[in-house]
Amino acid sequence: MRVAPARGRHGWLPERPAFHRDGAGRRVVRADLLLLAIVLLWAFNFTAIRYAVSHGFEPLTYASVRWVIAALAFSVVTWRLEGSLRVSRRDLGLLALLAACGLWVNQTALTYAVKLASAATVALLFGTLPAFIALFSGLAGVQRLRAREWAGIGVSFVGVALIALGGGRISAHVGGVVLAVVTAATFALYSVGVVPLMRRYSPYRISALTAAIGSLLIALSSSWQLFEQSWDIGALAWGALLYGALAAVGVGNLLWFKVIGRVGPGRAAVYLNLQPFLGAVFALVVLSESLKPIQIAGGAVVGAGIVLARATPSAAPAAE
Repeated sequence: MRVAPARGRHGWLPERPAFHRDGAGRRVVRADLLLLAIVLLWAFNFTAIRYAVSHGFEPLTYASVRWVIAALAFSVVTWRLEGSLRVSRRDLGLLALLAACGLWVNQTALTYAVKLASAATVALLFGTLPAFIALFSGLAGVQRLRAREWAGIGVSFVGVALIALGGGRISAHVGGVVLAVVTAATFALYSVGVVPLMRRYSPYRISALTAAIGSLLIALSSSWQLFEQSWDIGALAWGALLYGALAAVGVGNLLWFKVIGRVGPGRAAVYLNLQPFLGAVFALVVLSESLKPIQIAGGAVVGAGIVLARATPSAAPAAE
């Protein structure tokens, strides 16, 4: 059965929440539960990455193998749903650019960020994503930023500074903080840049092609780590990798595509704002990590900046 989002007058971007049009309260509840499940899948991914790169996987090896598996899964699902992966030649360049930014740079930064800093810290810093999306949307002319939005973006980056100041090992932690911010920024660029393509193609096809191109770029750049990698790794580390590839990226994104066309990006954004907090909670509970009070305060400041800016992420697929 085809589960692609409904196509509106302007393409694959949703126009109005279908769940609200029929007024079925039970469907609204099911949509909310589905959104919560998606955010939980994505939030736990920070913990899974941290465990994998701390228990045998080299960062680039992890990213490479994870995204090769995810790309194959996306391609199979898209082919079964649509019967084709074809796009016009004029769009291949943009797809390649988005894959390089939103997967190659993004996933390289993410895996090293989680290795250098705690998973909880990286999760909190990922909360800057809505601020970056608002910033890049304003710079690209997609939306006009008012003083309130600019103030919210500024407040969010004050929160980033507080989280960085709360770190213990200065060199490693600051490097992880910088890479975590790069992770949020590159995915924001991807989210803004993918919008024109979503007017012509389904999110499944876009994700399958960017995952294929991005996984190839990651594999080429990580060849030296793949060659030196010891594959005698514990079952839990392999499980963390498969979780990241199939559960977080595969199932999480497919469910996201299914629900985003029905409830709209505005309602979904409310749940996405829970991801950094839940990601930090998972890391604290599962990995026994710790956060200093100043870092917790920094996370709260980031959240306050998002509320102030009222930034709403676009309906782009997730890279986590």
